Amino acid sequence: MIKLNLEEGNQYYFRDISWKGNSIYDTETLAGVLGIEAGEVYNKELLETRLRFSQDGRDVSTLYMDNGYLFFQVDPIEVAVEDDSIDLEIRIFEGPQATIDKVVIKGNDRTHEHVIRRELRTRPGQKFSRSDIIRSQREIINLGYFNPESLGINTPVNPQRGTVDIEYTVEEKPSDQLELSAGWGGAQRVIGTLGVSFNNFSLRNVFNKEAWKPLPQGDGQRLSLRAQTNGDFYQSYNLSFTEPWLGGKKPNSLTVATFFNRFAFGRRGTDSYQSFNIKQASVSLGTRLKWPDDNFVSSTAINIQTLTLDNWLRGLFRSDDGEIVQNGNYNNFSLKQTIARSTINDPIFPKEGSRISLSLQLTPPYSLFDGKDDYSEQPASERFRWLEYHKWRFDAEWYTPIVGNLILKAQAKIGLLGFYNREIGSSPFERFQLGGDGINNQQFGFAGVDIISLRGYEINELEANRDPSGGTSATPLFDKFTLELRYPLSLNPSSTIYVLAFAQGGNSWREFRDFNPFDVKRSVGMGLRVFLPMFGVLGFDYGIGFDKVGADRSLQALGDFNIVLGFEPE
Repeated sequence: MIKLNLEEGNQYYFRDISWKGNSIYDTETLAGVLGIEAGEVYNKELLETRLRFSQDGRDVSTLYMDNGYLFFQVDPIEVAVEDDSIDLEIRIFEGPQATIDKVVIKGNDRTHEHVIRRELRTRPGQKFSRSDIIRSQREIINLGYFNPESLGINTPVNPQRGTVDIEYTVEEKPSDQLELSAGWGGAQRVIGTLGVSFNNFSLRNVFNKEAWKPLPQGDGQRLSLRAQTNGDFYQSYNLSFTEPWLGGKKPNSLTVATFFNRFAFGRRGTDSYQSFNIKQASVSLGTRLKWPDDNFVSSTAINIQTLTLDNWLRGLFRSDDGEIVQNGNYNNFSLKQTIARSTINDPIFPKEGSRISLSLQLTPPYSLFDGKDDYSEQPASERFRWLEYHKWRFDAEWYTPIVGNLILKAQAKIGLLGFYNREIGSSPFERFQLGGDGINNQQFGFAGVDIISLRGYEINELEANRDPSGGTSATPLFDKFTLELRYPLSLNPSSTIYVLAFAQGGNSWREFRDFNPFDVKRSVGMGLRVFLPMFGVLGFDYGIGFDKVGADRSLQALGDFNIVLGFEPE
């Protein structure tokens, strides 16, 4: 038997906190950063955090080191302990300012040095700044070309000269992706897919034979090619190219993309034949903003799209009054503006930071100047020949470390499709279809609506998605909220693996007056993700939907299994 006697003693409090040795910043400024008032319970861990290093950058050390004082030192001394109170004298050695001498990059055997160097916030001749080093580290990781776990930063100091060198050591990892698959589509026969994404491409070295190892790479450009077909029934061709630093001097990105999708049923030349074709070309220009801070990005895109329907009876495209849009040519010319802010520290498995974006996509209000007064007698093929709408999307996600590598992800998504003319109503295209896994319901690359996953529910289990004929259609309004706990099993860049548990809620509506953000279909579940550089994200989710309508309340009836192939669905 062991008996332990504990004498807890008195609880102590901060009393007088004085500063000594500070000349750059006055006592009031330093006390404001410290944020500890007389009378607070003595907390040594909090004191050390506020003096030397805080995750949110609120500490005295960061204040000095961001201003070049690399040799700064701080030492809190307990000068008096009386009754239950402690007096502190915080002694500061400021030292001289340090200037960056050399910035060295090591380990990049594939990526050209200028691609890394243009992302750095630390440059020769500047004053040393710890925040700039942390931001440079984040930008290197977000390139996606290097192993985040092995990124090394060394700062050899020359005290005699008052300079410091900064050495970044990187380890290349595969970033290109290959998609090669074949599947049996039943009556639609074999479906074949071939796709490649070169995420570190070099266009200027295409005609340089020595640069093909096996492809010209290293300039940070992205080239994507994808083809999928099973003959007459389905064809899809996609091409996109992105230059992230147009002109090479500023982070202005240019993206050019085009695609063609064709889907058909029945035998050509018969009354049962149905087809749906989409052609689109787009050009977008993005730029990094300096206000409110340089984490903001603005992107402007021009989209030209043509949709052609021939006896398309699937029922996905409907007007507000329920009329099925099944024939005609529809022109979709739109301008899309997006403002986004991202502080994500790793695109594959984010551990902290946030990503928030607000986008507005709109067309010209043709009905305001086409001279027509009455649209009620016009068929859908005439009423929507030139699509007009304004489409709003808000997306936000936050990542917070709980304990170690256990990460909490919080996410919110809201979408609204509005109209200019009430007599015309909402466009039957560009709507949202909530439910399912976000992959299978795309019907092999089917487009025309935004596909939004909702784990635990199939598309037809949401009331707003069901139409009287028994099919499913899209809606002009949705929201979705997610809480997700993630834990990595492997952070190896060649195979990142993590498990997750989620709680999710979402719903869709046909009318804005019916919108209620708290009226959501709830679900919980678990999942697994495996990221392979050559194939993207693979995994599965099993969700249990609590708000399914039906008498059967068994686990089998409430559960829903989803597969993730190639990308994380919305």
